[in-house]
Amino acid sequence: MTSGIAVFELNDPLIERVRSVEPEARPRVSVCIPCRNEAATIGTIVSQIRSRLMDVPRPLVDELLVMDDGSVDTTALVAAAAGATVVRVSEVMPGAGPAWGKGNALWASVAASSGDVVVWCDGDLTSFTPAYVERLVAPFVLDHRIAFVKGFYERPLDAAGEGGGRNTELVARPLLSLFFAELASVRQPLGGEYAATRAVLEQLPFPTGYGVEIALLIDAWRRIGAPRMAQVDLGVRRHRHQPLHDLAAQALEIQHAVLSRVGVDSSLLAATPILHQPGRSPRRVNCGERPPLVSVDAYQSRIS
Repeated sequence: MTSGIAVFELNDPLIERVRSVEPEARPRVSVCIPCRNEAATIGTIVSQIRSRLMDVPRPLVDELLVMDDGSVDTTALVAAAAGATVVRVSEVMPGAGPAWGKGNALWASVAASSGDVVVWCDGDLTSFTPAYVERLVAPFVLDHRIAFVKGFYERPLDAAGEGGGRNTELVARPLLSLFFAELASVRQPLGGEYAATRAVLEQLPFPTGYGVEIALLIDAWRRIGAPRMAQVDLGVRRHRHQPLHDLAAQALEIQHAVLSRVGVDSSLLAATPILHQPGRSPRRVNCGERPPLVSVDAYQSRIS
């Protein structure tokens, strides 16, 4: 295997150095949290970011957006009460046409935010601490060459004995080993906690479903190269696990994203794939793709 993406080693003195930087001496940071029906967890996440990283003498975060993707619970109310700016995904650049899925929410978050660096954290985390954000931002502050940072962590079993990372080890890592060996050593290629510069993100297409994480990893690596990318240790990650039959749909979306980047003839990849599972109704999976934002007139009008 060729040399992969290095781990950016962080210790307490380096984190203190990051905390002590004046806002005008660092990139402007937007934290964006995609959410759909996460009222049980989003309030705690938002309040920790506000109290520890924003409402302090030297804030590390300049903007905090919760991207509400059609929640039918009180996610939006809880997030707003805790101090986030709530943005409805469907209201971001509606002229671009309808789409759905996590990747679409991430694409919309880049369009809706204003930071030089965009940090993403999932909205269902039960292990969140502000250190997640601090560690994801640190490489951008300490090394101005860095433009893309992936978090990694331990994923312990939950009370039911279910563990995370099944699609990582059974789908993503084998595909990366086959086609993108330099990326196979990325510890959490599908992890939802990562960050990148706006200058990179606005150049990349976004699969609208769960293929987005691996696609952004591959596309960023192709555009900027491993030396400008990093991994950081976030400790332990706990969240709500998906049942196995739901993971199958995610696996198909991940495979579609990778194969489309390998150069598989598009005629062999169904535009709207259907997942067939014994005993279950056929299920349409989300393999759409949003274009790079630099090619979208509405985005260019907003930033000009």
